[in-house]
Amino acid sequence: MQVMKFGGSSLATPDRFESVARQVREALESSAVAVVLSAPAGVTNQLVALCDDTQATDIQAITAPWQARYPALTDALAQWANQLEAWCQGIALLGHCPEGTRVAIASAGERLSVLVLSHILEADEPLQLDPAGLFLGYGPRLDALVDLDASRNKCRGLREKQPRLAVMAGFYAGHRDGGQCLLGRNGSDYSAAVLAACLDAEELIIWTDVDGVYQCDPRLVPEAQKLRQLSFSEALELSHFGAKVLHPKTLGPVGRFHIPTWIRSSLDPSLPGTRIDTQVEPSDKPVKALSSLNDVVMVSVSGPGLKGMVGMASRIFAAVGQAGVSVLLITQSSSEYSISFCLNAVDERRAVNSIEDAFSLELASGMLEPVSVQRDLAILTLIGDNMCQAKGVAGRCFTQLGRANINVVAIAQGSSERAISAVIPGDCAARGLKMVHQAFFDSSMPLELVLLGCGNVGSELLRQLESQGHWLAKQGINARVVALSNSQKMLVDTKGLSLAHWHQALEAEGRPLDLEALKALSQDLLNPVLVDCSASDELPAQYQAFLEAGFHVVTPNKKGNTGALAHYKALKKTAKQHRRRYLYDTTVGAGLPVIENLQNLLHAGDELQSFSGILSGSLSFLLGRLEDGVPFSQAVHEAMEKGFTEPDPRDDLSGLDVARKVLILSREAGLDLELADIKLTGLLPQSFASLSQDEFLARLPELDEAMAQKVSDAKAQGKVLRYVGRIENGEGQVGLQAVDANHPLHRVRDGENALAFLTRYYSPVPLLLRGYGAGADVTAAGIFADVLRTLNWMREV
Repeated sequence: MQVMKFGGSSLATPDRFESVARQVREALESSAVAVVLSAPAGVTNQLVALCDDTQATDIQAITAPWQARYPALTDALAQWANQLEAWCQGIALLGHCPEGTRVAIASAGERLSVLVLSHILEADEPLQLDPAGLFLGYGPRLDALVDLDASRNKCRGLREKQPRLAVMAGFYAGHRDGGQCLLGRNGSDYSAAVLAACLDAEELIIWTDVDGVYQCDPRLVPEAQKLRQLSFSEALELSHFGAKVLHPKTLGPVGRFHIPTWIRSSLDPSLPGTRIDTQVEPSDKPVKALSSLNDVVMVSVSGPGLKGMVGMASRIFAAVGQAGVSVLLITQSSSEYSISFCLNAVDERRAVNSIEDAFSLELASGMLEPVSVQRDLAILTLIGDNMCQAKGVAGRCFTQLGRANINVVAIAQGSSERAISAVIPGDCAARGLKMVHQAFFDSSMPLELVLLGCGNVGSELLRQLESQGHWLAKQGINARVVALSNSQKMLVDTKGLSLAHWHQALEAEGRPLDLEALKALSQDLLNPVLVDCSASDELPAQYQAFLEAGFHVVTPNKKGNTGALAHYKALKKTAKQHRRRYLYDTTVGAGLPVIENLQNLLHAGDELQSFSGILSGSLSFLLGRLEDGVPFSQAVHEAMEKGFTEPDPRDDLSGLDVARKVLILSREAGLDLELADIKLTGLLPQSFASLSQDEFLARLPELDEAMAQKVSDAKAQGKVLRYVGRIENGEGQVGLQAVDANHPLHRVRDGENALAFLTRYYSPVPLLLRGYGAGADVTAAGIFADVLRTLNWMREV
């Protein structure tokens, strides 16, 4: 015997009923079949509404689709509708709906389904089973349980002489005190499980609108995979902590009698679904599934009256039980000073009132403190039979939550070690689920970029990301750009933007830039990285907020680290507090690993004694061209054309860009300096600073003669001009310097950078870094490297 249960979505239309009939006939070819039916989708809600407002539902509209498709059912459907109308008239006369009438009306949809399917399968002579006569319920009439042993006795004859085809309405049963009762949420699934147990069925198949049980809610974690199988114990834990497709009441009867149970999709019967059984194939993973139960509150009872007092815990939970409230999770402090437990939010008031009544004397005397309630919580649970004695499971979970800046309010673990639960803020539930799923089920490392600034460097970074896509995938890195923007517009797609024609898409589809909306993306992302490739003065002021929102920040924009010293320190502190990476290697030396190497030295206990270097690739190129006899104005234009300069070349020629780099290095070395403390001598007269960019470029030739003379004077002494930044004796300075052939910077030109660090470890020969320090390609490559460094924290999990 095979028991098949079909839910409301499988019975929503006449066509769906026909599809169900085909599935039943196919099953009849190999086995006897008992079919349990829910009401058609939406009908139960319409019927329940009648109990409180007899005009709320058009009864004839419910029967219309079936009458139109199956004219032979006209009389039976009319009788069904007339009975409903008679009950409604009784409600109107009484002024309220008696409990028995509510049960009858609420379960009428299931009887409608039996009526329709029995007609379609008429040729197969289905036996209609009456659940009120077969099942004996007890407890609240609107949420009853079934006495399984008594019901099996009632079904003995049916079990011994099983019909070829039986059809039964789900959701209701007979009550031991007479009349009928409802079986509560997922009542039809429960009915099917009870029938399977009563008939000693070979299997139960629950046909629904999903194709099985997933590792976690696929609506929250699209990467979640369907589970081929679950043990009954795993399924029970999963159902207890919020899996909508399962319910503990359903699993009880089939688990007791070891009846294999399937969750399958009636919309696509070809899919295998998920099998729940006593014995399952071994798995090498400790965690089988995750669940997230929302709308939870945590009630805490505390006070000196708890410590050492035998029976206090039992009194607390007796009071909760008397209120008809189910406890989801319990945790107690080792000091015995407090007991906390979680409930569904809808049960809070009843539970608290009952506790306050039961402990009124203790509360009045101060032996107990006022009952406290934490609201808006969620329970995230790891489930798996293999978790028993598996080391490091809890550690991986809580490490991942910690790295996501999610506070764990409480922890609980069953003695079977089959489930570990963490109570977390409700607004973090979705992100927490994604993060923990990534740690246990996804071997790839996510990298989700929000790119601000699509100029030369930003565009080159996008090109490199696209061209390196295959390599990234081979390394197990799932990199995608989820947002990009220029100064006015942005494109956003958390699934990943296409980089093939991003420029056209930004122009055609971009919406106004909204930094707050970009910050909010962190709730949907696992490893969000803000990359600021702009030259904006304003965006660095937002770095702290992005770090607090959960983003790593990678930037070549020097404004963030060269503003007020207090802001610089706040950025570093915020990154540390929120466990985010704040990376800015490309602010000095473009693609050269300057900052990282300096930080490594200092972290190892080294100390910077002095520094000197050529820090501007553009000025390195420009002064090299002056050596070749090229006029100053022409050299500037060449540097601009090659992308060596900042958008406004005066940032380079003024020396301000180099001064910012010297300030960054000074601060990294522990010097508390402001930008104004750097002694700066630029290449331009002060009068050029107030010109517009066009005016500045037009007047550049006025400087050709003076610059040529400086080059000539240096040459006469056997020297060349270099623009050098220095740090010495706690001070920073920047300016033009003539160096001879013996100087380490003499040969550094044509866009190269060179940096010499004299330290306690590297002395008397300094640590020397040399290479190209200008150009969009090397800068973008350095940014790319910084972006990849944000993955280090995930590799530790």
